[in-house]
Amino acid sequence: MNSAAAPAAADVRRAASAGRTRAVHAAPIVNALTIDVEDYFQVSAFAPYIPRGEWDTRECRVERNIDTILALLDDAGARATFFTLGWIAERHPRVVRRIVDGGHELASHGYAHRRATEQSPELFLADIKLAKVILEDLADREVKGYRAPSFSIGTANPWAFDAIRDAGYRYSSSVYPIRHDHYGMPDAPRFAHEVRPGLVEVPVTTARVFERNLPAGGGGYFRLMPYAMSRWLLRRVNRRDEAPAIFYFHPWEVDPAQPRVPGIDARTRFRHYLNLTRMQARLARLLQDFEWGRVDEVFLPLRVPEGVVA
Repeated sequence: MNSAAAPAAADVRRAASAGRTRAVHAAPIVNALTIDVEDYFQVSAFAPYIPRGEWDTRECRVERNIDTILALLDDAGARATFFTLGWIAERHPRVVRRIVDGGHELASHGYAHRRATEQSPELFLADIKLAKVILEDLADREVKGYRAPSFSIGTANPWAFDAIRDAGYRYSSSVYPIRHDHYGMPDAPRFAHEVRPGLVEVPVTTARVFERNLPAGGGGYFRLMPYAMSRWLLRRVNRRDEAPAIFYFHPWEVDPAQPRVPGIDARTRFRHYLNLTRMQARLARLLQDFEWGRVDEVFLPLRVPEGVVA
């Protein structure tokens, strides 16, 4: 190669390398989509109106709603994590088989949908151990993740993280770093971090706007806000923070025909039933606008030092 050709070849190599780098950075971030598998009568806000002793007498609609969600995911080519109640899995093992057969991750939502704040450390540990055993027996695979009902782990019960690790889970997604009247830990780290040795906490996603954490990770906020707002918040996290998001919803949210619970207070009625008829279409748009995967595949490869604050 002559001396004139050498710089030209070097320029080509540098340009190709830069192009590869830009291509890597341009690749869309894969976010984690999660579903809390519980039925409408098990919602924590309904606890004053539906005694636990009546659960077995209620029409259970979770199977048809899971089928709807699985069809949406299949159409979009997306995978997700299903935080499933042991109570549901025992009575509806087909739900577990359908989730696993679809290539999705099965995770634990505990057994009886009791808030961690309402249990002693011993009862909490027994509940999450029982759920893990039931789910693993039905799925014939390891259940790595756990999510506390109503994000009920905070500054008042940090012992819960020790229990989750001791029960054999590898990650938790039990904290929502926002202010809310039923849950929230606004000063918690916003991103995945090792909360205990061997246990990663993956908080539900918030976007930092004007020195406040705004809810970007789904739930009732996804039905309350215009879709464009939810999309903007998620894109802000992906682009500004360059981080994957974690988003959640419930099977009953795609079921506008679910039985109405009589006698509930106005706030509970508004929060539960608002925009149920729009939810399925919004989810379809969400699945098209972002890349989605399972929590274990998105977050467990991360190696983060203990105590990282973001």
